[in-house]
Order: sequence, then C-alpha cells, then structure tokens
Amino acid sequence: MTTGTHVIEVENLTKRYRDVVAVDDVSFTIEKDTIYGLLGRNGAGKTTVMSILTAQNFATSGDVRVYGMHPYENAKVLSRMCFVRESQKYPDDALPKHAFGTAKLFFPNWDDELATQLIEDFQLPMKTRIKKLSRGQLSAVGVIIGIASRAEITFFDEPYLGLDAVARQIFYDRLLEDYVAHPRTIILSSHLIDEVSNLIERVLVIDRGRILIDETTDALRDRAANIVGDVAAVDAFVAGREVIHRESLGRVASVTVLGSLTSADRARLAEAGLDVAPVSLQQLIVRTTQHAASDSPSSGAAVRESAASEEGALR
Repeated sequence: MTTGTHVIEVENLTKRYRDVVAVDDVSFTIEKDTIYGLLGRNGAGKTTVMSILTAQNFATSGDVRVYGMHPYENAKVLSRMCFVRESQKYPDDALPKHAFGTAKLFFPNWDDELATQLIEDFQLPMKTRIKKLSRGQLSAVGVIIGIASRAEITFFDEPYLGLDAVARQIFYDRLLEDYVAHPRTIILSSHLIDEVSNLIERVLVIDRGRILIDETTDALRDRAANIVGDVAAVDAFVAGREVIHRESLGRVASVTVLGSLTSADRARLAEAGLDVAPVSLQQLIVRTTQHAASDSPSSGAAVRESAASEEGALR
C-alpha cells in the first residue's frame, strides 16, 4: 500500500540530554499509507524520536519535516497527526467522554460511530473517572483515540501494554480493519514483535540511538535463516558467512546466518542433510541487535550494564 510519497523526512537528527545521546545522527523517511514498526529496547530512542516528530520535544540538531513543513507550533501539521502514548495525562475529574470529546474537536477525521464501536469492543466503563480506570482501561482510552481519530499520521507509543492478550488482539484486528478501509500512515512502537509482525509493512529498528534496520518486513524476513544439523556439516556450510547467533547441543548445532539462500545453497544443504528453519521477525531483530552491540567499538562496561538492565525487553 506504499505510494512512494514521503510524509516525514528526518535528516541527521540528534538529541542529547547532558552527557547522554538519546538519538545519534539518524536519517530516515516515512512513506504515506504504510504501517511501520518502530522497534528496539527500552531506552533505545523510540519515544524520543516520536516526541520530536510530533513537536513534543526538541532536537539538539538535525532537521525534521512533516508534509514538507517543520511541525513545531504548526497547526497545519499537528492537526494531521495523533500521538498516543502510555503515559498520557488527563485532568483529575475527566471521564472517558471528555477525552473523546476533546479528540473529536482536534482531529478533523474523527469518527463517532467507530469510537462507539471500540468503546463496546473494549468494554470501557464510560462513567468512571479516567484516574480511577485500571491500567488496561486507560490503555483502551488511548487506543480508541488513536484508531477513531483517523489522523493521517498516527503514532502508537506502546499505549496498549496495559491490555491483556485478548484486548491486544482486538486492537490489532480493529486497527488493521480500519487501516484497510481508510489507509493512513501508522507508526507502531512495540516490544511485542511477534504479535505485531503480521501487521507491520516496514521495520525501523533503533538501537542505542541509531537506526539499525530500515527495511520492508518481507525483505527483512529474507535476510536470515537458521541452519540446523550435525555440527561439522553446519560449520562447513556457514564458513565465510555472517553468523549472528549460534546454539549447540551435543553434536547438533543451530546457526543463524545473514543473507538470502540461493537455489544452489538449498541444494547443498539438502545434500549435507541439513535443515533450514525460518527466523521469526523477533529472533532476527533480537539477534541482529545483539550482534551489532558485540561488534560495536563502544561496547564497554557501560553498554554491558545497560544491556543487562534491559535483558528480555524484546522477548
């Protein structure tokens, strides 16, 4: 569904907080009518990037343009974007209807009928003050605004983490249904990579403030394969290839290699009695991120400490 039209252009974007570089000289574009997955560990820079794109934060340097314009204090741009985040604050006495009423005033494409259906889908108690809602119900308020706004560009910064598995699936289903009927640009930040893998069309992986991967989901899936079988045979096949992960159990090895397999490769694998297993999007992103970290010249004690504190963030 990508049209080839850039709705967001980011060039050499950097954001520093004193001695910490949260976003490190990144450049990328966002296409019209495409669902993006903005993926990475906690603290990788995802929220900072989204905040700058939606004019809720300032860049230290670099250039950001949305529809060819700078977004900061630009009503023409901001009214076309919706930023939904888990930490969204509401007035103490606000009810869900107040949040939806405000959204209706701000977003010109707001759909009341859709919002009503989503309220029912998520079983949201409309007479309970927002500050008294459970974490899951609060997440539902943000999700409903994000979908029903039908903004031309919608950012979801993990506002659905409070939802249980059933409610998250409702979110994915309703988002995709409405996207097909009313295409727009959606940027979905998530740690639940396998859950969103069938939803996203393009992947942006950010790691320690830098863009590590910027590819279509289909192209990314073709980037790697797991080779499984006898250790000696596996080692012979992967010699000279870029290995990003390796596991062994006795005489059996499972090695993840980067690069598409040719027909000649597959014939050689069959002849050697080796199996080829697909690499899930989550496995590929986790292993690529870990591989990049181990290869980085800056991977010292501070980096190892940070990685340890975020262990399992993508799992």
